[in-house]
Amino acid sequence: MNEAIPAPSDLLLPDDPTQSLDVIAVGAHPDDVESACGGTLAKMVHQGYRVGIIDLTDGEPTPHCPDVETRMAESVRAAECLGVHARIQLNLPNRILMDGFVPRIALARQFRRFRPRIVIGFGQKTPMASPDHWQAMQITDAAVFYSRLCRWDEHFDGVPVHAVARQLYFRLAFEPDVMPGESHHLIVDIGDCLEQKLASITAYDSQFAHKPRIAERVRAAALVTGSQAGCWAGEAFASAHPYSVSDLVKTVMNL
Repeated sequence: MNEAIPAPSDLLLPDDPTQSLDVIAVGAHPDDVESACGGTLAKMVHQGYRVGIIDLTDGEPTPHCPDVETRMAESVRAAECLGVHARIQLNLPNRILMDGFVPRIALARQFRRFRPRIVIGFGQKTPMASPDHWQAMQITDAAVFYSRLCRWDEHFDGVPVHAVARQLYFRLAFEPDVMPGESHHLIVDIGDCLEQKLASITAYDSQFAHKPRIAERVRAAALVTGSQAGCWAGEAFASAHPYSVSDLVKTVMNL
């Protein structure tokens, strides 16, 4: 517990850095969030909500990216495509990311800093993909809890506690829509923001330029997900806990 907490990199901040965010999406690497829920984030921005992204690591090295600076510049361009208000990189180690005290505190500090109502993050393992994704889920779960713990001020520089109201789990674009073991699923209609999602993904030239027709594949996945809910394109989520609605007709009919 004496290990130093890495200083975060504020890649993009709102005009008023003291103002809270409504939603924060957490990824292990730059481009995780875009693939998983970029359309939903863009839609919430259009709806007037304040949205942020936190990347636990810089995602480097990778085979086709020359340096960390290139990946960071791509992540800023991707965030601008979505219109989000903040993007923070926690400078935790890529490839060997492990759930533990330091990552938990590093992320929980950002939750206390920005005070989101909703946190969205990984919900399942991603077989044959980075094990960092599974570690990111555990880190995010713990950070949501740590954020609200009182009488632990020495780890948070006196920043007040913050209780996240709701937590959702996302899945990457090509993963199954239904997450085993999670009973509460929903699909967000992203038809009007699909192009923004695709633009944010292709902003990562170092990661996707060598992958043929990546935008077409992501588009197809979104169309399949949306078709299950009767909309043009969608992104699927699971809720960590049941939630209630106040107007069943408006909710069910998407009014």
